[in-house]
Amino acid sequence: MAKLVPINQNVNELVRLAQSSNQKAQLALYDRYSGQMLSVCRQYIKDLQFAEDTMITAFTKAFLNINKYQPFGSFEGWLRQIMIRECISYLRVHKNKFGVVEIDDHYFVQKPFDSLSNDTDQIQNAIDSLPIGCKTVFNLFVIDGYKHQEIARLLKISIGTSKSQLSHAKRLLKNSLANLKSKNNGTE
Repeated sequence: MAKLVPINQNVNELVRLAQSSNQKAQLALYDRYSGQMLSVCRQYIKDLQFAEDTMITAFTKAFLNINKYQPFGSFEGWLRQIMIRECISYLRVHKNKFGVVEIDDHYFVQKPFDSLSNDTDQIQNAIDSLPIGCKTVFNLFVIDGYKHQEIARLLKISIGTSKSQLSHAKRLLKNSLANLKSKNNGTE
């Protein structure tokens, strides 16, 4: 008779059971982390359907390789790394390159954002509007905490390209959010 796994069971116990191919434990882990992991995928992939597909593919890979997980770090962190790498693989396959652009010297007006609402949908839309290379580097550096050397290795670009893409992303976001602020305040 199959062992039943309560949904609120300890994560390490669920992982141990999932490592022995217990499908209920795998489902419990999926239920526990799918919302968070979809958010991770959504940061990199604009289209929700493709983000969901990528998340499911990443979960499949995680469960196929769950025996490689070592409980020295958090399971969530291990799973997040798999999600990020799968998103990057998706972008490579579907975009064929990261859209690296040369940045000319431009003057960007910096405005304070004190009255900008914290509307996460508007901020996410601004991030989504970034060129794919800038968006990917921005997410890896700012949101996921990677260093430029790690980003360069992961994306197979130079450290200088990683830094310039981040700089370009920040400038584009500042302009986008400044325009949004102006529209929200009725000053545009």
